Amino acid sequence: MKMAASVVPSRLILFLLFTYFAVVSSATSTTTTLRRHTGFLYSRTRGRCTPQFWSSRREAWPRMVPHGSTVLKVFGSRASERFRSDMTLLEARAVNEEGEVFSELLKQASAALLNSYARKGYPYSAWEVKTLMIQGLVSEGAAARLTKRFSVANDACI
Repeated sequence: MKMAASVVPSRLILFLLFTYFAVVSSATSTTTTLRRHTGFLYSRTRGRCTPQFWSSRREAWPRMVPHGSTVLKVFGSRASERFRSDMTLLEARAVNEEGEVFSELLKQASAALLNSYARKGYPYSAWEVKTLMIQGLVSEGAAARLTKRFSVANDACI
């Protein structure tokens, strides 16, 4: 009788563990699928590292980059040749010029810079973001490639 009583709780525990892991793996695969294949319904639920997130002001900016920081002060004189010298990083991410690679680069680089200060484990340091941004301003091709790199890093960041 004692043997049968101990078998029942162990089966129950196994069943509960199996159910738990099935639910967790199902939730993980659903989340992964939604991130990879964003559709119309999920287009607003972006990550915590995207330009849209940082412009929403849902989280405080790092102290190293205040809201009033200008593109000139953050990225240097090379950036001021392409953009207004008094443009702030917040204004830069609000610019919506479709097809303009340098504007897209500025948006992604601004988010990358904020992420480099605010997110541990972000793949680029602040120094790297600033250096790469200057290199990306050389040509449209370089800007497009760098925009893609920053976009991938910003979307993958948590």
